[in-house]
Amino acid sequence: MSDENPFLGLLDKLKKDGPWPKLYLFKFVIPNDTQKLALTEGIFGSEAQVSINESRTGKYLSVSAKEVMISPEEVVERYEQATKIEGLISL
Repeated sequence: MSDENPFLGLLDKLKKDGPWPKLYLFKFVIPNDTQKLALTEGIFGSEAQVSINESRTGKYLSVSAKEVMISPEEVVERYEQATKIEGLISL
């Protein structure tokens, strides 16, 4: 098994994506659970614009967050924090 960071490809793409800081859009799908929602919202700073939509069946929530990121590394840090939330899917 490789110890390589799964976000290295994303980091490379973000570094090539023009100047930073910039507004970045994160999208996640999580089980409809208040604790998981609180953990997901906790990833973002107080200035982030977070929107939440329930799935048609009510089993899942889509969480979108727009936040100004200072660097590509900061974006990757957010995704690394998100991987700790059980059942979370990054889009």
